[in-house]
Amino acid sequence: MAVTGWLESLRAAEKTALLQDGRRKVHYLFPDGKEMAEEYDEKTSELLVRKWRVKSALGALGQWQIEVGEPAPHGTGSLGPELIKESNANPIFMRKDTKMSFQWRIRNLPYPEDVYSVCADQKERCVVVRTTNKKYYKKFSIPDLDRYQLPLDDSGLSFAHANRTLIISYQKPKEVLLAEAELQRELKKVKTAHSSDGDCKTQ
Repeated sequence: MAVTGWLESLRAAEKTALLQDGRRKVHYLFPDGKEMAEEYDEKTSELLVRKWRVKSALGALGQWQIEVGEPAPHGTGSLGPELIKESNANPIFMRKDTKMSFQWRIRNLPYPEDVYSVCADQKERCVVVRTTNKKYYKKFSIPDLDRYQLPLDDSGLSFAHANRTLIISYQKPKEVLLAEAELQRELKKVKTAHSSDGDCKTQ
């Protein structure tokens, strides 16, 4: 079963954990060299950040790619694309899950709610956001459903708009909720270091 397959790969990964600033930070190193770093709220176990890093063909470490959580602030690097600052008026896309839903926020969208259309594209396995005034269009996948090999279903989608922000939710299938609970049980077995100085492998 696919759900079990992803859980097994998480179990097989080399894991280190750190408690810092009210967050439980877990670093996974997979046999293929991929790295995943997650941050959970220490009290609620809610996922706050998930990011991935892969090695290049030459073995160099790539940049962290954020899957869940706030995008890295611009200008944090000394060189590179971070120095090209986006306009504050541009739409900002980020994912911030809740206990029961995968959730995405698109900020700086000033149009009224009835302009937006959010639907699932079964063929491409992605969510499509568009506006009837043709001012905004975006496609994005739900990597969790791909990892668990679960179907993408229109009935799980909903959206709301407030304060220039479009909030899109997809109800987590029961298989995902069960797998997440199982993962939390696994993570409790990982020896956790306590730190206040930021000495963490995931940084």
